[in-house]
Amino acid sequence: MKTTKYIKAIGAIAFVLASFHANAQEEVNLSREMTLEREYDPTVQDANKVNSLPKAKEPEIRKIPIDYSATTIPGFPAKEVTLLPSGNIAAEMEYNKRRGYLNFGVGNYTNVNGDVGYHILSTPKDQLNIFFSHRSSNGNIKYVQEWMDNEKIKAKLNDNLGGINFRHVFDRHTLTMGGHYGYSAFNYFGIYPSPIVNGDEDEGDNVVSPYGDRETNQVHQSFGANLGLGTNPGATDLGYKIDLSYTNFSQKYAYMKEIDGVTEHSVQGTVDFFAPIATSQQVGVRANMNYFLYSSPLDSAYNNYLVGTVSPYYQVEGGSWHLLLGAHIMFNTGDFNMIRVAPNVAFDVEIGDKTQFYAKAGGHVRNNSLFELSRVNRYANPWSTGPKSYNLLDAMVGIKSGVAPGFWFDVFGGYQITDYNCFFIPTEYNSNRDFSQAMTLFMPDAKHFLFGASLKYAYQNLFEVGLKGVYNNWKVTTENNDGVVTEHKPYGAPAFEFTANFTLRPIEKLTLALDYNLQTGRYIGPSFGDEKMKNLNDLNFTGTYAINDTFGLYVKLNNLLFQKYELYTGYPMQGFNLMGGFTLSF
Repeated sequence: MKTTKYIKAIGAIAFVLASFHANAQEEVNLSREMTLEREYDPTVQDANKVNSLPKAKEPEIRKIPIDYSATTIPGFPAKEVTLLPSGNIAAEMEYNKRRGYLNFGVGNYTNVNGDVGYHILSTPKDQLNIFFSHRSSNGNIKYVQEWMDNEKIKAKLNDNLGGINFRHVFDRHTLTMGGHYGYSAFNYFGIYPSPIVNGDEDEGDNVVSPYGDRETNQVHQSFGANLGLGTNPGATDLGYKIDLSYTNFSQKYAYMKEIDGVTEHSVQGTVDFFAPIATSQQVGVRANMNYFLYSSPLDSAYNNYLVGTVSPYYQVEGGSWHLLLGAHIMFNTGDFNMIRVAPNVAFDVEIGDKTQFYAKAGGHVRNNSLFELSRVNRYANPWSTGPKSYNLLDAMVGIKSGVAPGFWFDVFGGYQITDYNCFFIPTEYNSNRDFSQAMTLFMPDAKHFLFGASLKYAYQNLFEVGLKGVYNNWKVTTENNDGVVTEHKPYGAPAFEFTANFTLRPIEKLTLALDYNLQTGRYIGPSFGDEKMKNLNDLNFTGTYAINDTFGLYVKLNNLLFQKYELYTGYPMQGFNLMGGFTLSF
């Protein structure tokens, strides 16, 4: 889709928030999805979708805003979930020169969405913007398990995110800086999948309820600041980019409210030096270091450590083809210290009119810090720790084409190898004072094959349709000290994913959109054999109307199939819900 249509589709909000997107590290892009570092995107999901899976990017080499939520980093190699991001909160209106925006919506389940932001400076040389986003929910949700007899639980959530970004362009260099503050309060309202966790009532043992403390609000707070300096394209023979950032992440409680939580400090530095060696050729080396320091009520619970990656590379721009040759040398200190090497290779070539063949093989290390894990799954055990996840191979090959006007397709296949891959499984706890279903981190080795296809078709500005399907096959294993290998299921990961999107613009200012998401074949956990979670089967509608270039209205209807399902085991999602609101640019 052309850029102008894209801007129109997401309205003034995305324009404001996307202004500072430039020069991301490859490692941050691979973990997509995002740690709040230099290229922070403040866009957030709707309250009813805060726990939904992250939106998957198109395989196009461009940057697009993605939804913020506490689950935006995948707990396993990137899942193919969505073809077209759905539920844009702005009514469609052409971008104007007004610098501010406001969005506000309310719905049942006490869902509240709010966004406000302003571009203080907006010139080619200087950009300065501030923003704030709020998502909250406080509604009763029924459990999926039949033995719970339709019992309801109040699922509480209060997400807030604010920040500032600045960029100044000098003659030869560009300076960036920014900061953010996040506050998230929520309760662990999940339950264990079986009615009795442990013990034998007939033998007089201590029988533990299938849930623990479901009322107390956990609180996550994060503060971050970043500073960057880099040469402008073509300004000097030797180019460089330097980024420094600091993140402070804290938890109010540990695994129960009687124990204080952990504070995590992260200091990150990234340096990239590059220089041309011939026409359309470049060599460089990128280094990324991230040091973590902890303060906790139990001194032995967490040890400080360093995670680093050094990546030498060689690039060629051949006009109709591009080549990247390099490697990632990855390591970490502290507990579970190790060194790994992964390729950093990419190639694409035009093989026909508007048709491209592409292939890449990369890798990365995921530090599995408390902050990062909280962004994967807010309901993870707040005392979770483990080794780093080393993605030794992340390969993808495919063909994409805009073979006909308005028509685009992509056929792709991929293979991933990861040591200590992250999955989240139900927790068997021993005290009713423990937070209910704070999920356990399970870290086996994993090999993941995927194959899929996606297509889009747009007819003028009247309608658009998108389809995407992905088949996933996993081999997940653990090995004990005696060398005995045990196979597992990819707990929580879907075997098949399908998404469909349809957008209609019957008149100039009115947009009607449907999006559908299906996920099948998700297993519960190692204690439940081949038992699977209920399929995720979700249909949503969004209608927007732009009254003028200043004011717009929207309505959202979610879970139109009235399904009962879980994103994480034991955590039911909202039933049918609706929201209405307005957008304002000023």
